[in-house]
Amino acid sequence: MISVEHTLELVTAGTVQVTPREELRTMLASGKKLKIKLGVDPTAPDLHLGHAVVLSKLKQFQDLGHDVIFLIGDFTALIGDPTGRSKTRPPLTPEEIAANTQTYIAQVGRILDPKRITINYNATWLGTLSSADILHLCAKVTLARLTEREDFAQRIAKHQPIGFHELLYPLYQGYDSIALEANVELGGTDQTFNLLMGRFLQEQYGQKPQVIITTPLLEGLDGHEKMSKSLGNTIGLTEPANQAFGKLMSISDALMWRYMATLLHAPAKEITELQEQVANGSLHPMQVKKSMAHTIIRRFWSNQEADTAREHFEAVFEKKDYSQAREVQLPAGTAPSLWVVDLLKLVGAITSSSEAKRLIESGAITINGDVVRDFKTEITWLSGMTIKAGKHRIYKLV
Repeated sequence: MISVEHTLELVTAGTVQVTPREELRTMLASGKKLKIKLGVDPTAPDLHLGHAVVLSKLKQFQDLGHDVIFLIGDFTALIGDPTGRSKTRPPLTPEEIAANTQTYIAQVGRILDPKRITINYNATWLGTLSSADILHLCAKVTLARLTEREDFAQRIAKHQPIGFHELLYPLYQGYDSIALEANVELGGTDQTFNLLMGRFLQEQYGQKPQVIITTPLLEGLDGHEKMSKSLGNTIGLTEPANQAFGKLMSISDALMWRYMATLLHAPAKEITELQEQVANGSLHPMQVKKSMAHTIIRRFWSNQEADTAREHFEAVFEKKDYSQAREVQLPAGTAPSLWVVDLLKLVGAITSSSEAKRLIESGAITINGDVVRDFKTEITWLSGMTIKAGKHRIYKLV
């Protein structure tokens, strides 16, 4: 049997905030199976390592035998979470939401045991609320409380518009916790306001309020902004392992420690010891980074893919054996001359134009050894052409 204190330490390790911690301790001590909720809006088709941070925490609760609820916000996705937004998010179509939902379910199974997940859709209850139900919900919260939200307050200060439907978003997310009678809700630090709203509304509806646990946001490849598909700085869970390994090797040495703490939950003492060895020259940071990348790929892909990815990286980037570069054959009928961004997408080097722009502006795209500096460049491609994206992603056209 694991002690309550050990369990509490396990599930709170690597988190930013646990509110209230004593309530979580009491829940764990009760021995009851808890309902642990994580909600995700299917706003893009792919999950990435930023999502893996909170999913890994959810996995810990699953391994402890609690009821893990993966909530797909198919209704709230119609609104779009205004968190961190400086303007109203363009709405998704029901068809886009349905397609993204299917990919989410498949990808979550890479981290959680799919046989022990309860999957819910919030359109089940939010889509059936009557006008009277919505009025009753809105009456629980004041406008002043909603506009305390940092992103709303900033937009008001800058005289930027806020859609009325955006004000409803935190209420609907909070209502999810009522519908599910959640005991604990997880989310990134950017979700703190929404999670607290769930706790508040549960009290208003006569339920025992949920404990909220927030996890840190993972910085993307640029080392500054949070990992986000719209910013083109992600490592997708469905990317080939070789490519993901290369991207991990491309991050800065400073960001490496952050990934070890956030994704791998490496103890602070272990990280400090490694940092000291790197500082005194007894350990090369490349070795630490390779170990980190291998462990991440092993955890979120597979043991075999991790070994193969490391061998591929060592062959291409340490032994300079470019024959081991990823070979790509362009689709039949591809035009002989392509916009560089389209070429990068076709070979799988990028997932968005914004990512291409970031790489080009930093001088990180080379074709046959020549740096591409103009975002508008047209490339006449040929078989045998070598394309390098970032430090550690190389493709060869065949």
